[in-house]
Amino acid sequence: MALLSRKRLILAKAESVYGTDASPAGTDAVLVRNLDITPISADVVSRDLIRPYMGNSDQLIANSRVEISFEVELAGSGTAGTAPRYGAVLKACGLSETTVAATSVTYAPVSASFSSVTIYFNADGLLHKLTGCRGTFTMSCQVGQIPVLQFQMTGVYNAPTDTAAPAVTYSNQAAPLVFRDGNTSAFQLLSYAGCLMSVDFNMANEVAYRELIGCTKEVLITDRKPAGTATIEAPTIAAKDFFAASLATTTGNLTFLHGTTAGNRVTFTASQVDVANPTYSDTDGVLMLSVPYVALPTTAGNDELSLAFT
Repeated sequence: MALLSRKRLILAKAESVYGTDASPAGTDAVLVRNLDITPISADVVSRDLIRPYMGNSDQLIANSRVEISFEVELAGSGTAGTAPRYGAVLKACGLSETTVAATSVTYAPVSASFSSVTIYFNADGLLHKLTGCRGTFTMSCQVGQIPVLQFQMTGVYNAPTDTAAPAVTYSNQAAPLVFRDGNTSAFQLLSYAGCLMSVDFNMANEVAYRELIGCTKEVLITDRKPAGTATIEAPTIAAKDFFAASLATTTGNLTFLHGTTAGNRVTFTASQVDVANPTYSDTDGVLMLSVPYVALPTTAGNDELSLAFT
């Protein structure tokens, strides 16, 4: 019987013990797009035997893991103070989750005690279980498009099984809004509130899979280098001199608010960004300025960015 690629889904649930199957159910289903999986990503070791005839040597497999990538729409849960369905995945990308009842859920970086998530990938009854998942993500916000978070996750390999997909309930993912004026506001880059066309952000976690003798198979987050690019209409030098800013050692903010109603507002804030090497481009005959940046922590640490759902 042919398996239909269209009939795919993922379930995601935070693990209470690292690498132990959290057994996500249909209520843990996450609405995603651009879903892709590498069922086995392993290191191949060739025996490289010397023989009196031509041909391949046997290949042995080591460090078997699974990689999965998907996009979620940048939207809230629909209820202020309730985490979005993909919150467990955000935490597994090296973020903490702070909830203020009926008000907000905020994600910010951590440097220890990383969360992990179990992800079930089911393709028309063919189930892959990824335990101990950790990873990284990027954010893409472009005028006229739905803003998205793209996750790249790595998990411990478990043998796939023939398991019927559960009945799913999609909740805590509100309908997204197009990134545009009226839906998106409060933009500033180095305190300049210009005309924004796009913002890209890369959490840039360094992710390593380790499988040592006598130790637990584990996906580690070993470092992060968050960075991105904001593209705006080019201002006059009098309005804002981004060239001088790129040569200076001073830093500033990057922030915007996307969404208009309680439960579906997302505020991205990087309070200390360092910009460098602005470049020009053309859009509709208008001069644009692309400003690359890196997000820096303060001396307090673990505060390069925040995603606040309100």
